[in-house]
Amino acid sequence: MNAEIVSPLLAAGLTPAEADRKADLFRLAGDRLAAWIGKESEAAIRCYVPGRIEVLGKHTDYAGGRSLLCAVERGICAVAAPRRAATIRIADAVRRQDCEFPLSPELDPQSDHWPLYPKTVARRMARNFSGPLRGMDMAFASDLPRASGMSSSSALLVCTWLLLERSNELEHRPEFCNNIHTAEDKASYLACVENGQTFGTLAGDAGVGTYGGSEDHTAILCSRPGMLRQYAFCPTRHEADVHFPPEFSFLIAVCGVAADKTGAAREQYNRASGAAAEILRIWRESTGRGDASLFRAAVAAGDARERIRQELRKHPSERYTAESLLDRFDQLVEECGSIIPEAVSALRVKDLEKFGSCVDRSQTLAEQKLGNQIPQTAELARSARRLGALAASAFGAGFGGSVWAMARADEAADLLKHWQQDYRRQFPVEAERSTFFTSGAGPAAILF
Repeated sequence: MNAEIVSPLLAAGLTPAEADRKADLFRLAGDRLAAWIGKESEAAIRCYVPGRIEVLGKHTDYAGGRSLLCAVERGICAVAAPRRAATIRIADAVRRQDCEFPLSPELDPQSDHWPLYPKTVARRMARNFSGPLRGMDMAFASDLPRASGMSSSSALLVCTWLLLERSNELEHRPEFCNNIHTAEDKASYLACVENGQTFGTLAGDAGVGTYGGSEDHTAILCSRPGMLRQYAFCPTRHEADVHFPPEFSFLIAVCGVAADKTGAAREQYNRASGAAAEILRIWRESTGRGDASLFRAAVAAGDARERIRQELRKHPSERYTAESLLDRFDQLVEECGSIIPEAVSALRVKDLEKFGSCVDRSQTLAEQKLGNQIPQTAELARSARRLGALAASAFGAGFGGSVWAMARADEAADLLKHWQQDYRRQFPVEAERSTFFTSGAGPAAILF
């Protein structure tokens, strides 16, 4: 049984240590599923879905900007067995929680906890795909820290979708064939499942309540082991790849302040995305232009950036100050137009000093103009650099969450220890809830 689980994970690109770790999680999920259905069915489907590291690209995807991404080597390990009835049962084998609901277009998905995400999938699938649908029994176990900025919620949404898609062979249905042709298409559609928007002819519906883009889903479905991938959004398109140097590791610090998008962080997250939408609205209404996204508007012509700034000064917003909109715009343009291209170029030629400088600029913009940082994440980024990390930045939605740092693999354990000790001295209360670990650039989600 161990080889049956470990071999596909190794083939996908997980390290042997991480593959063994995931095998333990799969066994835990399999045992929970067997408790429901008597034994793990021969028709059972396994799914590994990673979280993601946003190397660069803070709050850029929904504004049509770009990001530099990879999968983290932690994620959700799920086992599912299809059912004849259109009923779904899901169990969290680690927390010993479960839920049951119909696969129905009339399902009310609202919840303050993790069932919101699989319920949203079930309702949208039932509304977008005609004909009978099969439910499933699903159990999952995860080593991906929750509400940590590594897309644990989106990973659960993607995991639920992939298992239901396979259970129902949706790839053969006309609604699927007419709209979803690539992994990037699927990522974009699943982002629309989450944010409630329409994708192609697949009509929108109530999402989970956050108005984000497709960065998380793209990283989860399109990452490659050992690689950082540059994507642009609205629509999602691959722009470049750069190898993550094999002699280096990511160090991850989860700060212990939850960035839970089903809770208090939702309003702050939506305010950041709403500011980008407000800038685009002002630009469109004042010029009559129809630019599809804010970043596209910013690069439409040589003087577009200054013209947008002028319009923001002339046309007041009811919800935002002109200064806050100008800061939001400047952060987006600098991050997408300068920092990410320069950082990728620096990595290509192994100019790690320049790469670290680019990342420092991104972190400063997040603190001073985007405004999504808290003292804990700002200090973690500074602390990692003081201790010798080649680069360090907070990532994810912000308002809590995590920080990544980059160090030589043979120095990673020592730096991680001192980084954690420094955080305990600075923030002893939050440090009690914090998690520190290392990771490579991992593989995308797999079914087997």
